[in-house]
Amino acid sequence: MMPKMTFIERDGTRREVDAPLGMSVLEIARRHDIDIEGACEGSLACSTCHVIIDPQWYELLNEASEDEEDMLDLAFNLTVTSRLGCQIVITEELDGLTVQLPAATRNLLLG
Repeated sequence: MMPKMTFIERDGTRREVDAPLGMSVLEIARRHDIDIEGACEGSLACSTCHVIIDPQWYELLNEASEDEEDMLDLAFNLTVTSRLGCQIVITEELDGLTVQLPAATRNLLLG
């Protein structure tokens, strides 16, 4: 059975979508027309795929790399459970993952 995940959009709407194993949260968002930017195409050069992880799921994620931490420092509305969507890859353990889109993002690539 296909794993699922839930996006909580900026207006509070909850959208449950299919979350194929091995795909990143960013890729899944794009596949389902979720409003997430991902300006650097997942190359860890921006923070525009910043998502806020539901606290009950945060501990199940792999730890953020130093590069990801550096990019998160540039994100608006940073929380203790903030991560970059391009760095979270769906596993069976993450079936049901819930992430919230922040109210705003900052795109430094649009100088």
